[in-house]
Amino acid sequence: MAKFFGTNGIRGIFKEDFNLEFIHEMTLSIATYFKEGPILVGYDGRDSSPIIAKIVCSAINYCGIDCNNAGLVPTPCLEYCVKKLGYKGGMMITASHNPPKYNGIKPAAGDGVEISREDEIKIEDIYFKKNWMKKPAKWGKTGTEKRAIEAYFQGICSHIDTERIEARKFKVALDLGNGAQAVTAPKFCENLGCEIFLLNEKIDGSFPGRGSEPTPQNLQSLSKTVIENQADLGIAFDGDGDRSIFCNNKGEILTGDKSALVLAKYILNKIPKSLVVTCLNSGSSIESIADQFQSKVIRTKVGSVEVSRKMVPTNALIGFEENGGFMFGPHNQVRDGLMTLGLMMDMLSSSQESLSQKIDDLPPSYTTKDKVHCAPDEAKKLIQALSAEFAKSDTKDGIKITNNSKNWVMIRPSGTEPIIRIYGEAETQENLDSLMSEYIQKVNSIISR
Repeated sequence: MAKFFGTNGIRGIFKEDFNLEFIHEMTLSIATYFKEGPILVGYDGRDSSPIIAKIVCSAINYCGIDCNNAGLVPTPCLEYCVKKLGYKGGMMITASHNPPKYNGIKPAAGDGVEISREDEIKIEDIYFKKNWMKKPAKWGKTGTEKRAIEAYFQGICSHIDTERIEARKFKVALDLGNGAQAVTAPKFCENLGCEIFLLNEKIDGSFPGRGSEPTPQNLQSLSKTVIENQADLGIAFDGDGDRSIFCNNKGEILTGDKSALVLAKYILNKIPKSLVVTCLNSGSSIESIADQFQSKVIRTKVGSVEVSRKMVPTNALIGFEENGGFMFGPHNQVRDGLMTLGLMMDMLSSSQESLSQKIDDLPPSYTTKDKVHCAPDEAKKLIQALSAEFAKSDTKDGIKITNNSKNWVMIRPSGTEPIIRIYGEAETQENLDSLMSEYIQKVNSIISR
């Protein structure tokens, strides 16, 4: 298993485990893996990101490889532009939803998709052996990439009916979370004739508004804004802009599963007999929706890399995670918060039904998640204890304890933070509350032994 790569890229606390020497040597390893350029570099709004970008670009140049700096952009913008603008690879400097003291690196392959787990191992092997590219005949150069945001907009708009959306003059509340979509989402919505209401629109690496991860608990201002302004919908992005959590016209915050289901139903109705890829911790309703449109579902381990890299060889139409990560294959097989917003507006413009009405038309589904702080060594003991107690459970990724397809709980260590995540689904809200309470208590009991 990879030592530095977690569920999604490399992350650490800046100046501690993610220090300047480590960043330099890991970039040498990634550049050696890429072998040739040009490489596209971008970064999020964290305070340390511009400093890290300089180190990354200089290390790439040290290997004799050219790179261009796109500056502050959302992760999906960088990934799309790697593919669209002809780069050999990309490096996004971000720690996504982690707290402000963290930062990290997400490498993207030449196809615009995060590198595979196998390639993560190859990079770490180069790092440990210090088998970096030998002194080049000439140093590489760093330039500037100014086309990224416009290319990103054009890519998204090529998949939606922009004239139909403009005609609706949607009211949209945008909670930008002080993150990277602040440089793209407002302009995108204005281009589509939307009236927008902004929250946490100032880029700030300390994420003072509501933190870098959108959750039902910290999106009450978004809900209030939607209700007060009679908006058609609201959306909240995470720190690097690849995930999105929606709020319907009634001010109700939707789980990532709910928004994915409503979009999947809309897209599969237009393109039936397709393939959907999602993780083990997503709710079961996607199978019933896929069946309606003669489509199939493939399940993977948790993590956008797992979903994305399964989408590529299978040519899947849709991929998603329960955390608000939605992937539209014809655009790019990666999570993309702004592409997801475009699809949501495309769906709403196709009929007179509101978002709340479309959600009501879905199969009943009750899913949730929680977390418990837990050191890595304790997490390992926890999974071992649960595996011994529930011997017939699925242990491909943590442990998934299943009563039936609509009643289960999944417990796994986070790949990005020292926590245990607990996911659950049940046939009623009452049963779900009871299930989660039981297993949170069980987890805490095992950890405290």
